[in-house]
Amino acid sequence: MADFTSQMEDAMERFAREQAPERAERTDTLVWGKNAVTELLKSGGAVDTVYLTDTMPQAVAGYYTALAKECGAVVKRVPGNKLQKMCGTPDHQGVAARAAEVEYAALDDLFRAAEARGEQPFLVLCDGVEDPHNLGAIVRSAYLCGAHGVVIPKRGGVGVTGTVMKASAGAAARLPIARVSNLAQAIRTIKERNIFVYCADLGGAPLAKTDLSGPVALVLGSEGGGPGALTRKLCDAAVTLEMAPGQATGVDSYNVSVAAGILCYDVMRRRLAKK
Repeated sequence: MADFTSQMEDAMERFAREQAPERAERTDTLVWGKNAVTELLKSGGAVDTVYLTDTMPQAVAGYYTALAKECGAVVKRVPGNKLQKMCGTPDHQGVAARAAEVEYAALDDLFRAAEARGEQPFLVLCDGVEDPHNLGAIVRSAYLCGAHGVVIPKRGGVGVTGTVMKASAGAAARLPIARVSNLAQAIRTIKERNIFVYCADLGGAPLAKTDLSGPVALVLGSEGGGPGALTRKLCDAAVTLEMAPGQATGVDSYNVSVAAGILCYDVMRRRLAKK
């Protein structure tokens, strides 16, 4: 009997470990900050509750209440210290919203977005970006420069969190973001559509000598190690951002979100020049 009980306990522990990753991945997210919450409410995304500090001026509170009413969200007035505890930061600007679900797009949705606009595909892929502020900044640059979507991995990188939404100034609520289980396979699928995949990496061709005007996907690696070996191997080519002579001592690369901004802007510049 003791052996049977022990076996049952072991089986239950294995089951719990197997199920833990699924339970840990929440589908709701708290978004804070005036711009981020405004964009979320205007985007038509599912929102459960909007939190406003009890000291917020009535005119401003009325504005957010009206937006919340349009999308069927409940409005709650809370003390500032409670909102700070909920957000984990004092940088909430007096407003936060609980999004009911992060609606990730499918990879095909990004292709359809390009087709709907009659444009050659322009995608941004993040290979292991772990800092939510960096991911938010990347999404913001991609959106402002006309990208059709961002691709992130389900594991090995941050998902769309409240901090990401805030750092993107709400762009994460407007730009399709696909979260894929296998980034390598996503790259293969992208290449099958005759989209040229460039990897931002040291040792590549200088940006000035790289033509990013056609159908393009930009791959950005993690903050510490850059793109993974398999990712680098699958890319068609690498592109490097040059630095001023003599400035590389101790600092040998740009921040990943800064690099994303420079590369995305270059894609937009080249496309506008062709019109």
